[in-house]
Amino acid sequence: MPKEQGIKIIAENRKAYHDYFIEERYECGIVLAGTEVKSIRAGKINLRDAYVTVKGGEIFLIGVNISAYDQANTFLKLDPQRTRKLLMHKKEIIKLYSKIKLDGLTLVPTKCYFKDGRVKFEIGLARGKKNYDKRDVEASKQAKREIDRAIKNNNRERR
Repeated sequence: MPKEQGIKIIAENRKAYHDYFIEERYECGIVLAGTEVKSIRAGKINLRDAYVTVKGGEIFLIGVNISAYDQANTFLKLDPQRTRKLLMHKKEIIKLYSKIKLDGLTLVPTKCYFKDGRVKFEIGLARGKKNYDKRDVEASKQAKREIDRAIKNNNRERR
């Protein structure tokens, strides 16, 4: 079977974009069991309420729900909420750890995708939004929508 090429997005964490300002993005691999990969291929993954933590020079993904694969043997079914290890270069982990400790930032998973047949996660270095920030962002989106709608209607009238 030929190797898959390109990127196929499986899941996005839209709540992270709502609750945080994503300042930087990093790509990392993940340690998974075979049945978990099959479950991800089926799209049975939920990134909501998940976060990333650094412990002992390693980086872990907590709170991601990868549902059990239906056709799996009962002995191979793992806990869907278990903590999973992420794979990054040591220098990147140290850099992230220092930013988290000094600047008060957090790490959240933003995307899960297949890249050349391998499961990858995009994690974002994020700063939390306050309620007034969320209202400002929503107001600017609404204003942009209204401007686009007015331009579209103006172009229709000219024809």
